[in-house]
Amino acid sequence: MHEAAMHTAPGERERSEHIRWLLELTAIPTAAGREHRVMDWIRRWVAARPDIRLESDAAGNMVLKLADEAPAADPLLFITAHLDHPAFVIDSFIGEGTVNAGFRGGVLDPYFTGAGVSFYPDGQTPVRGKVIESRAREPWRQCVIDLADPAQAAASGLKPGDMGRWDLPDPEIRDGQLHTHACDDLAAVAAALAALDVVRVRSPRARVRLLFTRAEEVGFIGAIAACRRGTMPKGSRVIALENSRSFPLDSPIGGGVIIRVGDRLSTFSPRLTGACVRVAELLAKQRSDPANPFRWQRKLMAGGACEASCFMAHGYESTCICLPLGNYHNMADLERVQAGQPEAVAGAKVAHEFISIADFTAMIDLLAAIGTSVLGEESSTALFEKLYDQRAFVLE
Repeated sequence: MHEAAMHTAPGERERSEHIRWLLELTAIPTAAGREHRVMDWIRRWVAARPDIRLESDAAGNMVLKLADEAPAADPLLFITAHLDHPAFVIDSFIGEGTVNAGFRGGVLDPYFTGAGVSFYPDGQTPVRGKVIESRAREPWRQCVIDLADPAQAAASGLKPGDMGRWDLPDPEIRDGQLHTHACDDLAAVAAALAALDVVRVRSPRARVRLLFTRAEEVGFIGAIAACRRGTMPKGSRVIALENSRSFPLDSPIGGGVIIRVGDRLSTFSPRLTGACVRVAELLAKQRSDPANPFRWQRKLMAGGACEASCFMAHGYESTCICLPLGNYHNMADLERVQAGQPEAVAGAKVAHEFISIADFTAMIDLLAAIGTSVLGEESSTALFEKLYDQRAFVLE
């Protein structure tokens, strides 16, 4: 891999387009098993690009690849992101104005009772309600939700199987940050698409594919299915994209895109992680202008788990690149609520997730550079051998 493999940052028009995709995708209602609205957006995106092919596996995971992809030589590189976000799915009605709904994802108990919910019957205006009861159950939490307007709900055709999400204000970009419904993981979906859009122009035969998985929030189910069904050929290298909870003193929002060396379950491939680090270092060297720097971080991010651990467990060489995320899973003031501070627990509220726009564009640039580079097989061994050759005399 050489500096020549790097590229200039996208122009202003491209940046604006990428941010538009980010705004649109992160505002789409989605849930584990109910990802169809996001999938429809992606299908429309692909339809406008005849040089990109779209396939789906038997689990409904989506694979995008370049139509002129080079024949087998180097291993395929898959960049993955998941299509769902923690949300509600209606199980049944209790009379006309109340529903039982399962919550598919991880949110702490204090955030539920009294929180507003918007349900989305297909093609209809959202049906609003409020959580009046919440209890932990298997396979996921069960909630009782009163609907604000039962007549509207009936007219809309609201039914079991329809999904809902927290009732939050419209998204906005404020002080360089996007505040929206579902950064996790739809911001990563937007970044992956933007990177492929760059790669298809600059390296139209690149052996880079996107894998968009379903039902990550309930246990990596789509990713496991992809591994079991061979959606990614054995020997493929995999970069999982995530939005991971930021800790201000360790992984600050605005501090740059994060190359994640591991999570709560495992550490990732040192070789693939190292290759990504070398690309990031070259980008930072190339973009040293203080007015337009390339910022990145290298972190463990051990607070949670991501699909890279799933792929590692199934024998794939894998790593993760993520965006530092505020209000993880829409939980405001999470640190104080987790600490059990009475005032914070009593006042726990859901809110927009948020990310830095600069971190998002840095993720695009890093992925595009990786996609147009030959990820070398370098390791730290060469460095250690060089050091020994130069300085072993001190042992004499």
